[in-house]
Amino acid sequence: MVQDVKLLVEDIGTLKPTILCAVPRVLDRIFSGLQAKISAGGFIKSTMFNLAYKFKQFRMMRGAKHNEAAAICDKVVFSKVKEGLGGNVRVILSGAAPLATHVEEYLRVVTCAHVLQGYGLTETCAGSFVSLPNQMSMIGTVGPPVPNIDARLESVPDMNYDALASTPRGEICIKGETLFSGYYRREDLTEEVLVDGWFHTGDIGEWQPDGSMKIIDRKKNIFKLSQGEYVAVENLENIYGVVSAIDSIWVYGNSFESFLVAVVNPNKEALESWAEGNGISGDFEALCENPKAKEYILGELSKTGKEKKLKGFEFIRAVHLDPVPFDMERDLITPTYKRKRPQLLKYYQGAIDNMYKSAK
Repeated sequence: MVQDVKLLVEDIGTLKPTILCAVPRVLDRIFSGLQAKISAGGFIKSTMFNLAYKFKQFRMMRGAKHNEAAAICDKVVFSKVKEGLGGNVRVILSGAAPLATHVEEYLRVVTCAHVLQGYGLTETCAGSFVSLPNQMSMIGTVGPPVPNIDARLESVPDMNYDALASTPRGEICIKGETLFSGYYRREDLTEEVLVDGWFHTGDIGEWQPDGSMKIIDRKKNIFKLSQGEYVAVENLENIYGVVSAIDSIWVYGNSFESFLVAVVNPNKEALESWAEGNGISGDFEALCENPKAKEYILGELSKTGKEKKLKGFEFIRAVHLDPVPFDMERDLITPTYKRKRPQLLKYYQGAIDNMYKSAK
């Protein structure tokens, strides 16, 4: 059993697997390790590797079959990567959370193995979708459904997802003999997710022209981070909402990232009082742009997180301070003041991207 995730790649080399099933966090580590080794190899080795990569990538993206030149690239350049993974790997299967597109594409080229993404749930007996080998168009998707199930999309009007649109989007529903019979002693939950034999996954998918499925959202406000941990976002917002220095908070987690970020409406009086006590000048809008003010709010959130004994991945790592409260004019909340998450994501996308970049 692996005791230290940092030694996992070395363990893979020792165990010499033929099929490697991993979560994105492990594959991200392999990707980063390869990048570091290539950079440390000197100009000539790095140039040779990159040229071989671009050549094989071009051939694969064009749909060309494996030819002699690509085989030479594998034998001379990429065989070292294969040996680093034990030398026997034929298939690398990623699951539990989305695998970043650039990582999937890179590993498909350099590992001399098929790199696939799969999707399924405990209720569907694991694998329900899996991408196909040598189909570069399926990068970033979980592929088509496996033969033993039926799958469909169901419209979610509240989130503006239409299963009958030109680009079909909606909740993924699965039917088949492999489905579970129900939750133990929870008929209420069973009836909620099993309707006419169709299991409602809570995940929002988008059918691709080639028949593969792309996971794009969650119907319920529970999502996974890149390590596979589930985050109950409404619960966190209720916990962090008691912080006196803020008026409102929207917590967001990208499935390709390992941590959470948040957009916060600070309490005007609290922030100005803190600024006065710390000799920081500026009006409320200027204070919201001040890095020290962001550190202060982040510190207050962390204190509450520790007091409530939150898990490490439930702590906020970066904040964006918006002096303007979430409002209906910007379509960010409903008339009953519920957060409209898809609209919030769209509106604050630039701020979210900046938070993830700065927090790494």
